[in-house]
Amino acid sequence: MEYVCRVGTPDGRILEEVREARSERLVRHQLETRGYRVFEVKRRGLQLSLPELRRRRPITDREFLLFNQELAGLLKAGLPLLQALDLVLERQRNRDFREILENVRDKVRAGEELSTAFLAHGDRFPRLYGSTLMAGERTGELEKVIRRFVRYLKIVMETRRRVKTALVYPALLVVLSSIMVAIMVVYVIPKFQVFYDAMDVELPALTRVILGFSLFVQGRFWWLLGGVAVAVVVVSRAGRTEAGGAVVDRFKLGLPIVGGILHRFAVSEFCRSLSTLLAGGLPLVPSLSVATDAVGNVYLRKKLQPVVPKVREGTSLHRALEETGEIGDLAVDLVKVGEATGSLDEMLSNVSDFFDEEIETRIQRLLALVEPIMLVFMGVLVALLLVSMYLPLFSILGQLQ
Repeated sequence: MEYVCRVGTPDGRILEEVREARSERLVRHQLETRGYRVFEVKRRGLQLSLPELRRRRPITDREFLLFNQELAGLLKAGLPLLQALDLVLERQRNRDFREILENVRDKVRAGEELSTAFLAHGDRFPRLYGSTLMAGERTGELEKVIRRFVRYLKIVMETRRRVKTALVYPALLVVLSSIMVAIMVVYVIPKFQVFYDAMDVELPALTRVILGFSLFVQGRFWWLLGGVAVAVVVVSRAGRTEAGGAVVDRFKLGLPIVGGILHRFAVSEFCRSLSTLLAGGLPLVPSLSVATDAVGNVYLRKKLQPVVPKVREGTSLHRALEETGEIGDLAVDLVKVGEATGSLDEMLSNVSDFFDEEIETRIQRLLALVEPIMLVFMGVLVALLLVSMYLPLFSILGQLQ
């Protein structure tokens, strides 16, 4: 019989393996002898339960942040972990999150560590969170590491909010401008074709080109719209794969101004994750592995992955980061100082703060540039369309005079 196993490795990774054995107990024994933490073992080919078939509601960053704030506050007040989990459960309104927390509470009551219970739901929570809890359990400072994770999550959420805000306005301008141009091309300009056909006049070259393009789009509008929709779906699905996501994210990083913001956000995310884990007491190599996986940009994540084996083999962190070509000289120098002085977590936090300040500066620059550029561009485009349509009228009026 085949079993699908979800396990945790000693360095904090979550893996899924398929194993053949006569019984579930034998599978668990084999995995435990290899040093794995066994989270789940299921017979392959079994039907999913109704809760698994039901569409899961996502756990928002805000809900996760509030949960950790409440849990840290209850632990600081001196409540035992199980009682704190019970009290947090009473206030939880998200049904799916509540079911997960009930499962976590039951596992903790059965003797499992809190980190192990959360890592068993690795697809619903950041891997960084489980590793942070593990570090807190090893050092006996669970409440402190949860508060440190809360600070980390607040900073990341705020930075992400600023980046999204900066990108929404340009995107809105582009969409509205595209709609206006589409209305002119599909509806307004063809009216001129009827008018000029009735007058039987020789049209200028620019007018013929614009009218030809307008008639082409009008006659194939729904086909073109369907093609765009299919292209969006294909790119979206391709972006969910590892290879496709790397291509899409590399394209994003290459965009002017916006690419620089996204690149700095990804590097800041990596450095702050690594700083949080190191400050919690987790060793460098497992922290690197977790922090690398926490990077949202797939292309940059793949560029950073070789850092882990290099550091494991003895290469200094600043040298391994420098060899990726993705970390700036200032950040590499600060990491080098942190390694030399034994304050690597503090220096990584400084790197994140530096990049966050740069992100804020670039966002302000983007907002200052995008509005006049878009207005000038759209003004020139609309003027070109109007002039091309009225050129024959000017010619006719000249002939009449």
